[in-house]
Amino acid sequence: QVQLVESGGGLVQPGGSLRLSCVASGSSRSSKGMAWYRQAPGKQRELVAAITSGDSTHYADSVKGRFTISRDNVNDTVYLQMNKLAPEDTAVYYCNAPVLSNVFGMGYWGQGTHVTVSS
Repeated sequence: QVQLVESGGGLVQPGGSLRLSCVASGSSRSSKGMAWYRQAPGKQRELVAAITSGDSTHYADSVKGRFTISRDNVNDTVYLQMNKLAPEDTAVYYCNAPVLSNVFGMGYWGQGTHVTVSS
């Protein structure tokens, strides 16, 4: 069993930055990859960014150039640095740890952390 705990969400003004963290416990995640998803009110959950077991990164088109995913394998933590935030980035952000390597969107989920971008 894997437990995921996200942190770092909050209220930020447009153009601001936040850094989300997700700490995994229960098993090492370095061989599986991890991802960030988000769900805005009234919308489906969508992939924001993923980092594979081989350290390749993938981003939704809407966040390319603004968000960066990274990880610390020693501490089993994945980060999402979010810059130039816009109101449309407002959502609950979830950390995802796949059961099968690099098969994102399934497996384990954190409880979510709220990000609100508003002036």
